[in-house]
Amino acid sequence: MRRRVVVTGVGAVSPLGVGAEALWSGVKAGQSGIGPITLFDTGDFPVTFAGEVSGFDPEAYFEKKEVRHLDRVTQFAMVASREAVKDSGLDLGAEDTTRIGAIIGSGIGGLDTTEKQVLTLHERGVRRVTPFLVPMMMINAPGGQVAIDLGLRGPNMCVSSACASANHAIGLALHHIRYGQADVLLAGGSEAALTPIGLAGFCSARALSKRNDDPQGASRPFDATRDGFVFGEGAGVLVLEERERALARGARIYAEICGFGNTDDAFHITAPHAEGDGAARSMAEALRDAELSPSDVTYINAHGTSTELNDKLETLAIKRVFGDHAAKLAISSTKSMVGHLLGASGGVESVVSVKAIFEGVAPPTINLNTPDPECDLDYVPNTARELKIEAAVSNTFGFGGHNACLAFRRHA
Repeated sequence: MRRRVVVTGVGAVSPLGVGAEALWSGVKAGQSGIGPITLFDTGDFPVTFAGEVSGFDPEAYFEKKEVRHLDRVTQFAMVASREAVKDSGLDLGAEDTTRIGAIIGSGIGGLDTTEKQVLTLHERGVRRVTPFLVPMMMINAPGGQVAIDLGLRGPNMCVSSACASANHAIGLALHHIRYGQADVLLAGGSEAALTPIGLAGFCSARALSKRNDDPQGASRPFDATRDGFVFGEGAGVLVLEERERALARGARIYAEICGFGNTDDAFHITAPHAEGDGAARSMAEALRDAELSPSDVTYINAHGTSTELNDKLETLAIKRVFGDHAAKLAISSTKSMVGHLLGASGGVESVVSVKAIFEGVAPPTINLNTPDPECDLDYVPNTARELKIEAAVSNTFGFGGHNACLAFRRHA
């Protein structure tokens, strides 16, 4: 018997600010969080802007000693998780924490620590490498540190599947609660790969927009003039809870999470399948798992990276799955406002999706001024729209051909 699972708390760190409300209010207003990079000198780089979490002061959240032992990716995950738990109203001190856990995804992990310590090794020698290198750089550090911070003794793991990491983490958490392996799980993703080597890698891959003179207009999903994605960082975490338990304690429920689709293109290590096959199958599988028909869906939070192939092929995949109903869907890419947060994307976009359902607002896709003829659906251009959303899906597609789709519906 499948137990029903609901979302009772949300937390976020994003280029629009610290906190889920900063994210949601900025997204509703069509506000861009993209600007010049301040974390390091970009003088030698062809791209000088990103979706940076600017002004983030870790000492506002951690003791100085803790800051030295936590990579930025872990700091983001911990801050978002603390907020999500507080938002949920859970009193962890009164709970059986063997039934509460965390599944936090990351595509790259502690890159800042890794990069700096490699330089230390070559410039200052092996004895100067910090003994905290491994626990700071490892991709599972965010989930492990969240568990330590909050005292969560239930299921805990890390998912690393590039840009699909957070959706995979949330999907696994759904299954754990459905089938009785846990009652509450924190699930989402964190990423802080905005470092010199991280930026250099994506620049060399020619994946990024080069609109240095217009950072806020650079991420333009589905627009004919798009020229690449905008690098971002941040974290998004949901509190998933077994429905009857949540009702019994009088929790506020944002939405029900009801489906998860997980496929691979088996096509190319970076390029999406030429006909959007894996993306389409992931959406179809999420609908099947959720017991939803295509006509039940009102809104799609698209992967929408602002790259030529992704936006065109995601549009094709949506048409394959939804048929004639595709033209009636409200679709938006919030990456137009925060950039591409890599492994954290699905976490942040799930926060947006459940808020959209709860408040009845479809967020916009900003910078959509010259529609691409091959991207001919309703992408809610530039201005948010009041809309009663009965069900929504959220897509993430990653390098390696990974596709992960989540389905949510209004709780009833």
